[in-house]
Amino acid sequence: MTDTDIQNRIGELIGEEHQLREQVVRGELSPGEESERLREVEARLDQCWDLLRQRRARREFHADPDEAAARPVREVENYRQ
Repeated sequence: MTDTDIQNRIGELIGEEHQLREQVVRGELSPGEESERLREVEARLDQCWDLLRQRRARREFHADPDEAAARPVREVENYRQ
């Protein structure tokens, strides 16, 4: 997966977040359903951002960015901001 692929996936997930919020406003989705689905989307977003940061760091230190790998959601979600 290239940086561009990851950035495109981030864009898709952000679009999905917006769509979920719009569905709640239109009454097509309950707030509880939205909350559950948003947690999933946000976890995938965190993974994508983490992978992109890993790739950039590897490149900065002259390592192969393709050796970066997505980390488990549980690990990524516990990082301090």
